[in-house]
Amino acid sequence: MILGIGTDICDIRRVRATWERQGERFAEKVLGEAELKVWRQRKTRWPDRGLRYLATRFSAKEAFSKAIGLGMRMPMTWRNCEILNQASGKPYVQLHGELARYCAEHHMSVHVTVTDETDYAASFVVIERMSVDPTA
Repeated sequence: MILGIGTDICDIRRVRATWERQGERFAEKVLGEAELKVWRQRKTRWPDRGLRYLATRFSAKEAFSKAIGLGMRMPMTWRNCEILNQASGKPYVQLHGELARYCAEHHMSVHVTVTDETDYAASFVVIERMSVDPTA
């Protein structure tokens, strides 16, 4: 059963402007530890690709906060929700701390997709209730 759907579009130019004003502090506020590692590698090698990565993660977390119905308030925090990629490139949500416990208690399964194109990053999240019946 679908519990929530969220979508978000982010202007990469705004992310760039925020990055130029706040620098590393902005990325450290929005990204979790694993995301920061990827972001630092990408921005060092390809600065524009690093900004697009930051924008897609920002967008996906906004979409997740809408789908879960909490907005950006506890237990939802920027760093407790990471958007990572499988080896195949498929994005997935890795939750931490109170947010992970909240979603487990509510039997939530999360699906996410992200995309970016020149000036925009967009994300879509679907949250389902997992079956709690072991015979299902």
